[in-house]
Amino acid sequence: MKEYLLVDGYNIIFAWPELKKQADENLEAARYRLADMLCNYQGYKNIDVILIFDGHKSKGNEGSIFHYHNIDIVYTKEAQTADNFIELVTQEVGRKTHIRVATSDGMEQIIILGKGAARMSARELKIEMEKTSKLIKQDLEKHYHTGGNSLMDNLPKDMAELLEQLRQSDM
Repeated sequence: MKEYLLVDGYNIIFAWPELKKQADENLEAARYRLADMLCNYQGYKNIDVILIFDGHKSKGNEGSIFHYHNIDIVYTKEAQTADNFIELVTQEVGRKTHIRVATSDGMEQIIILGKGAARMSARELKIEMEKTSKLIKQDLEKHYHTGGNSLMDNLPKDMAELLEQLRQSDM
């Protein structure tokens, strides 16, 4: 069964202290930082990630959806909140697919649960993404040498061993 993670972008940004601090200085940078973090998460978990930002206060905003690396980013149209968009998606496909919604909005959590989606708080998402980052790092360390900047330090271990054997056989 296909799995989706819908992320209420501004809710997460303002719930995570490091993103909130960045948003206070540069909101666009915080949006892209969250998007990049979700791209890494998606790449490891292999689920469809949709990051949703409110565009409801922008006059004349028609909304937009674009593909960013390996995730989709939605800016809702005028008069549509991220919550409205999430509710619409969960209503349409929530019973046919596995959907998790990352938001700490208590009312939204109740609504999406009633529509067949699972909820995940901002804190739970952060913990899961931190665990995933550690797993990615462990996997990279298994496959690559670490601690140096030479070509040999960054080759997969099996390739480095083969090259070392070739080097030693020439002596």
